Amino acid sequence: MKVILKDGNVIEFNESVNMFQIAKEISNSLAKKAVACRVEGELQNMSFVPNGDVKVEFITAESEEGEEIIRHSTAHLMAAAVMRLFPKTKVAIGPAIENGYYYDFDPVEQFGEEDLVKIENEMKKIVKENIKIERLEMTREEAIKHFAEMGEIYKVELIEAIPAGETLTLYKQGDFVDLCRGPHVPSTGYLKVFKLKNLAGAYWRGDSKNKMLQRIYGLAFSDEKKLKEYLIFLEEAEKRDHRKIGRDLDLFFMSDYGPGFPFFLPKGMVMRNILLDLWKKEHYRAGYEQILTPIMLNKELWETSGHWFNYRENMYTSVVDDSEFAIKPMNCPGGILVYKHGIHSYRDLPIRTGELGTVHRHEFSGALHGLFRVRTFTQDDAHIFMTQNQIETEIIGVINLIDKFYRGLFGFEYEIELSTRPEKAIGSEEIWNKAESALEKALNTIGRQYKINPGDGAFYGPKLDFKIKDAIGRTWQCGTIQLDFNLPERFDLNYVGEDGEKHRPVMIHRVVYGSIERFMGILMEHYAGVFPIWLAPVQVKILTINDEVASYAEMVSEKLKDAGIRAEVDSRTESIGYKIREANGHYKVPVQLIIGKSEVENESVNVRRFGSQEQVSFSLEEFINNIVEESKIKFN
Repeated sequence: MKVILKDGNVIEFNESVNMFQIAKEISNSLAKKAVACRVEGELQNMSFVPNGDVKVEFITAESEEGEEIIRHSTAHLMAAAVMRLFPKTKVAIGPAIENGYYYDFDPVEQFGEEDLVKIENEMKKIVKENIKIERLEMTREEAIKHFAEMGEIYKVELIEAIPAGETLTLYKQGDFVDLCRGPHVPSTGYLKVFKLKNLAGAYWRGDSKNKMLQRIYGLAFSDEKKLKEYLIFLEEAEKRDHRKIGRDLDLFFMSDYGPGFPFFLPKGMVMRNILLDLWKKEHYRAGYEQILTPIMLNKELWETSGHWFNYRENMYTSVVDDSEFAIKPMNCPGGILVYKHGIHSYRDLPIRTGELGTVHRHEFSGALHGLFRVRTFTQDDAHIFMTQNQIETEIIGVINLIDKFYRGLFGFEYEIELSTRPEKAIGSEEIWNKAESALEKALNTIGRQYKINPGDGAFYGPKLDFKIKDAIGRTWQCGTIQLDFNLPERFDLNYVGEDGEKHRPVMIHRVVYGSIERFMGILMEHYAGVFPIWLAPVQVKILTINDEVASYAEMVSEKLKDAGIRAEVDSRTESIGYKIREANGHYKVPVQLIIGKSEVENESVNVRRFGSQEQVSFSLEEFINNIVEESKIKFN
């Protein structure tokens, strides 16, 4: 038997051998590190025995695929530990996720935080036992019988949804058997670096009509260093939680009277309006005209757009004059009606319309998360209607505008992903191929690197997704450019061409911020509440040493406000040390002015910067000139 390795080397064997033996023949080090392999491109366990000549690629623990296999195997390890400690528990599903895994359980009595310690300790025992992990095969009927006898109702339900006659794979470690495609690590001894994280609720199969299960989240890595680094990262992320920052800086709050519907406080509105005013200004400069469309429109419109059939479960509806209406989950159909309102010539194109439109989408209560997952938000939508010859130029224009905001203003590095046709899509394959090629061509023209994200396009067209990286390395998908040949067809859009005939325009849907609420949350966490001075809700805090200087402090505040600077006076009778600590540590105000008798006499200010102990004296006029210049919004 010949084994052809990834580097082209060939190893010959005179007898049948499994993947572990092949790895050991190459090196003992590889045999220890390999957790799975690819045989003729198919993922296999290390116990797999090939039949005849094969191409083999080994997957080591520290590789991306290896880490995922370790995480999936650790999910099984956790479930096995749970069943040892709580044998009457029913198990549901347990996939690998980024940096870890989770498993859903239906326990007799709800797990508490103290149970996580017990479960983690039991997992460590199973690791020390180094139990072999075996792959089993059963027919669908055998698997149903097997799990039914165990009382595993959730597994039975999953298997019953699989077509009759299918052969299923299961994985066994000691007494624990789970339905799974695999592959898995060879034994539990490979799973040494893990930590249980937290408990959460989760509806069975994500449906609120089903029973609420308990989900245990855990972390798993190939080595201890990675786990320690990630725990430090989590600690830093917790400090930056935008919900805490929102409370501390008086930016926004959520109410039980409207779950998922944020309330913005005055300081939050300052920040929001800065971002929106900047958006309006830059889009005007880029040739966009602003529009506003109704928040609720007739069901027929959403049927034509396809949203009614592809997005209905996320839409809020109401009846008006015996007709069914939907509160808009997206701004696109309204923007299309604006285009249809007039007759357009090829000379008018491209037409770029922008809308800061508030949309509503139904989200499960368990999915709501601060400003990141809400039920109402404002999208900075824009729609471009153009000829086919203008596609590349317009896409490049949007890419450059997004780059101006992300890199030029906020200093974000970002990646671009090209998301292709999803399973649930409208329009012909030919149209989709044409649209995907157009996006690729635009990216190649300006030399932008990108990744392909198969099957993640919108139901009406492929898209470019822009994923920004924040100060601690997290990625956030914000901007998007969607190229759409389908909705212009469905809505019978046209323009009069040079030949006097009607032609079909092409449409771009695009956002820069995405959801303004979510983008604000990202900025809160990215800056950890320490905003650049142009964005800070309060730019200057004026702190008085005693009551005698209060009138001068108010005069300084008025002069700053007249110059366009956002200033507040703290003239409370608290000590100056307390006021500084609060302005600096709690409210994170970029600049604090300490006002005492000397400042009043000299018409000056004593300036202290956020995070600094140093205090520098300036004349009032000089300080105002400096702070006005410093507060200007500058694009790099």
